[in-house]
Amino acid sequence: MADQPAHKDKIGFARRDTTHSVDVAVVGTGPTGLAAALALAGLGLETVCTGPTPKPSATNPDTRTAALLSGSIEFLDSIGTGKSCCAAAAPLEAIRIIDDTGRLIRAPDTEFRASELGLEAFGYNVPNSALVSALYRQFDNQPRARHIATEAVTAITPQPKCVRLETAEGEEIEALLVVGADGRKSPTRTAANVETVNWTYEQTALACNFTHTLDHRNVSTEFHRPSGPFTTVPLPDRDSSLVWVETPAEAQRLMRLDDEEFARAIESRLHGLLGDVVAVGSRAAFPLTGLTAKTFARRRIALVGEAAHVLPPIGAQGLNLGFRDIVQLTDCVAEAQRTGSDIGGGGVMQAYSFGRRGDVWSRSAAVDLLNRSLLSGFLPVQAARTIGLHLLNAVAPLRRFVMRQGLAPSMPKTPPGHMQDAASAPSKHE
Repeated sequence: MADQPAHKDKIGFARRDTTHSVDVAVVGTGPTGLAAALALAGLGLETVCTGPTPKPSATNPDTRTAALLSGSIEFLDSIGTGKSCCAAAAPLEAIRIIDDTGRLIRAPDTEFRASELGLEAFGYNVPNSALVSALYRQFDNQPRARHIATEAVTAITPQPKCVRLETAEGEEIEALLVVGADGRKSPTRTAANVETVNWTYEQTALACNFTHTLDHRNVSTEFHRPSGPFTTVPLPDRDSSLVWVETPAEAQRLMRLDDEEFARAIESRLHGLLGDVVAVGSRAAFPLTGLTAKTFARRRIALVGEAAHVLPPIGAQGLNLGFRDIVQLTDCVAEAQRTGSDIGGGGVMQAYSFGRRGDVWSRSAAVDLLNRSLLSGFLPVQAARTIGLHLLNAVAPLRRFVMRQGLAPSMPKTPPGHMQDAASAPSKHE
């Protein structure tokens, strides 16, 4: 579709009374939204990304990190941002699991090393601020992608041949395909009439970065405790990021501690693994919940990232799963281009939803099962978990298979002819 008007402004448009007619509109300017816009623009599609301008905050800096596995790094390389992201990151050369439950049936310590697969690292732990900055800068190098700065998209109206968006500033956008990357409370998901399966846990996660005196040796360590996992992930030098899952009451108590008291609490849980904790960054706490969309695309709207699925912060699945959404969607749209099909039509909607179903639902089930196995006091459940970790320790081929699945899981492929068959038949998804 032609673009109106012709001028571009990378940080927003001065005129706010215009209508933009584009191929793709992405709603959301987090890492998933920015990456989706760059990937789809790479297909030669006129693409806009709508949302607030990503910028650092001096008063409330973003200290979050993302453990990106090798498949995600390869994806970032494909859109031109992998190298700059990894420059600010630490490699993940090994993942260690330690049973810290104190239960009668105790699993062995288990370590997965990237070298067993002939890799230097499973991936990299990337600061969120570095990732967003690298993605946003890449818009300057991608002529078919631009950002329309807005406080919010206030209206999303699917129509037979396009989706109409309206921003808080009064701009209108018409797009053949809309990508919802607007988080767990996604307005685009609501506009697509997509229902979700939701669940909660009696757990709260604490997150922060901290500095320690011993070298982490690029090993991520996950202590399995009765209240949930306590996970450290390496950052450059002698810094690590922490995700600490606790009961809501204990999490509230920990959040009330001063920095010195909180540092001593981290040391206690680490059992001396990283030496003394000499500094801690700002802390955040959030309740653990889960969400999965019942379908991932309808009415010319495709959902990616947390608009499609929310998982507890276990096993580095969240953002990696979102990037796999983008890869799948890009493949479906590229196939539509190859066959001359509508990039937002029923064929693409059904093919994308079909392609993501197995990966998302299997990952959600696996993370949920692992988390609940830690919480369960039922001896058979504890025994099954212990036996599984014993097998991973003792059987190298099984351990390597599990590692490969974690890096690049087997996903159902779109069956031959599925796109064409779906496109030729009337569909409620259009």
